Amino acid sequence: IGNCSYMSYIEEKNANVVWQCWPKFDSSFIFGGLISAKHGGEFSITPCEKYTSHQYYLQNTNVLVTHFKCEDGEFRVLDFAPRFELFERFHKPLMLFRKVEPISGTPLIRVCCEPVYDYGKSKATPQFGSNSIDFDGLGTKVRLTTNISKVHIVEKSVFALTETKHMILSWGSAFEAPLERTFEDFLQRTTNYWRVWVQRCTVPHMFQEEVIRSALLLKMHQYEDTGAIIASGTTSLPEFPGTQRNWDYRYCWIRDSYFTLQALSSLGHFDEMERYSHWIQNIVQNSKVHFQPVYKIDGGHTIKESELDHLEGYEGNKPVRIGNDAYTQVQHDVYGQMLLSLVPLYTDLRIYANNAIPSTNLIHTILDKIEEVIDAPDAGIWEFRGKMQHHAESFLFHWAGAKGAVKIAERLEDQELKNKAERIIVRAADNIEKCYDEVKEAYGMSHENKNLNASELLLINMRYLTDPERARKHLTAMEKELKTTDNLIYRYRDHDDFGETHATFLICGFWYAEALLDLGDVDEAVNVFKSLLTRANDLGIFSEDIDPTCGSQWGNMAQTYSHVGLINTAFKIAAKLDRPIYF
Repeated sequence: IGNCSYMSYIEEKNANVVWQCWPKFDSSFIFGGLISAKHGGEFSITPCEKYTSHQYYLQNTNVLVTHFKCEDGEFRVLDFAPRFELFERFHKPLMLFRKVEPISGTPLIRVCCEPVYDYGKSKATPQFGSNSIDFDGLGTKVRLTTNISKVHIVEKSVFALTETKHMILSWGSAFEAPLERTFEDFLQRTTNYWRVWVQRCTVPHMFQEEVIRSALLLKMHQYEDTGAIIASGTTSLPEFPGTQRNWDYRYCWIRDSYFTLQALSSLGHFDEMERYSHWIQNIVQNSKVHFQPVYKIDGGHTIKESELDHLEGYEGNKPVRIGNDAYTQVQHDVYGQMLLSLVPLYTDLRIYANNAIPSTNLIHTILDKIEEVIDAPDAGIWEFRGKMQHHAESFLFHWAGAKGAVKIAERLEDQELKNKAERIIVRAADNIEKCYDEVKEAYGMSHENKNLNASELLLINMRYLTDPERARKHLTAMEKELKTTDNLIYRYRDHDDFGETHATFLICGFWYAEALLDLGDVDEAVNVFKSLLTRANDLGIFSEDIDPTCGSQWGNMAQTYSHVGLINTAFKIAAKLDRPIYF
């Protein structure tokens, strides 16, 4: 759940808040049981008898229900982060709202609330207020306002659920309004907000449920204060067990911007698109030397990576990392991605009609950067930590970014800008062709390494490969080298800094479906897409990676990249089938 200020992750088996960072996405967790049972704290609501449970969202909302059936009765826990319009702006407080609602019988339950901070190093001391528990020692005021017995919570006592109970956990400023009345009012307003937001989405006629859930998840991952969209709300969930591929994804990758903006545009949500584009614009204007592949949500440049040895990690998978040293890497594809992200600010009337068009100095600056690095090696899209190569994907984004610059130049009738962009298009294409393997009849990873790489599916999807025969041979070679028997796609099969790759990458599966569509294999593309949809959990949520041997999800979750891939592929399927799109 979330409200564009923070997110919470609620476990099904005991409605425990296993992950919640406050006050920002990239702050310390206040509940972190997802990666540490010992030091993660707890906020659980557990039946004290045999039971079963399942979760679902209230339709077209980010309001989550955990439903329990017990020997002595039935109840549900309803969780949400308030979000609605108030005083002509959005009210999105740092408050977690939880309601325990009896349905039948008199179930016995236990409620435990033990927040922590500084990644579990600081534990709270509970102090009783008149109708609340104040938690001291967390660096700011944290208060649980509730009509549950405070003693029951602090002592973790079992009690009979005879009436609806409300809990509001607040950060910073204490909640002091009437509890039940305010709770129900905020619930209704928040439910209405999400449903109206969905009504304003453009969605394809097929796969509406999946696209809507992906859109709602994507929306939650935007930090509205700055417009940044994070890759995921979690850190250190391993890409595969025992491999140490545990990374912090609570930051904003420039690479994702092109695909994310494409999804937001298709959905028709231009406010989010405009916020994100302006975040990108601020990055460009404030970068003095070169562009990083990743930034903090506030636009900060330094994301120093460190390991937290006191945390045992998800299912014992160490290390737990905070920060991400990818910010220090040289990844030249970011320049083209920056350009593509800025194109709407210059060419889309829905965005710039009410704003001043930015100076073309921004575009000239980025094109100049591309000309400086166009023949230089980099770490590439998969962020190899020990290799520098001349990557085909980086050249592709030089090419595509320059194409976007041509579009801007034509819109503004700027011949100088157009000439510069067209020079880059020619040079980038020349470098891409140097990655071609005559034997495989496909484009390899780089000048130096002709092994195949899933990012080269984008040569088809981004319309670089316009020769159908050449594109077909390229795709056939990639299927042979990277595809599993059940439509999953490896990023690559080379050994990297951490050895052999075991997991497949979900976004690559969606890229594969898109490539099939672009080559006219619509039925096969739909089959691939449907098979990928089965990889989601019961709530329709995707992580980053899939273990091809058993189908289990791995990596940080929810992964916006995966859901953006779903949205973009669904819209392309709808366009290929040439059927109407519902509004």
